[in-house]
Amino acid sequence: MDTSAALQRARDAGLDLVEIHADSDPPVCRILDYGKFRYEQSKKEKANKAKSKTAELKEVRLGRSMKIDPHDVQIRMNQARKFLMEGHKVQIVQNFRGREMIHKEKGTERLDGIVEQLSDIAKLEVPARLAGRRMTMILAPDKAKIEQIKRKQAAQAQQVAARERDRARNAQEAARERADRLELRVEQAEAVNEALREIFENERD
Repeated sequence: MDTSAALQRARDAGLDLVEIHADSDPPVCRILDYGKFRYEQSKKEKANKAKSKTAELKEVRLGRSMKIDPHDVQIRMNQARKFLMEGHKVQIVQNFRGREMIHKEKGTERLDGIVEQLSDIAKLEVPARLAGRRMTMILAPDKAKIEQIKRKQAAQAQQVAARERDRARNAQEAARERADRLELRVEQAEAVNEALREIFENERD
């Protein structure tokens, strides 16, 4: 079909003539709603962008010195765990102040403990090294272990959902049974009342 005829057909349908494949010979066009077409294309581009999102190097600092509360260390480890589960690498930073440099081995021990604590989802990519008053190491996500954990979490979530469904179903059945018992009692009470009325009427007669 030539271009003028295609344009006329698009106008008659209240739609647009849109070039889909400009590189082909001849170019491929379609008659469609251009606004809807652009909306669908935008959705696809956003979805592809989200899928192709590259991993980042996240930094987690263990305070300004070695004097950090264990609870605060745990908070930072939870943050590192979150980053690793999302597929990002994590750089752990331990800073030293003043005379703390004399006992650098304590910083190494702390970082070794962190490696052990996160070993279920991460592997050591760059061992601890000191640069000035800053000791760093880099952990990378262990994709196989993380995938296994996610599958386990998904299975547990399904089990919890199944238990909740069973609990709801049992509650509904119990409610129905209570309603049935109540209805039976009402019927029995009505039967007793009816019998009493008959007795009373017979006595009057």
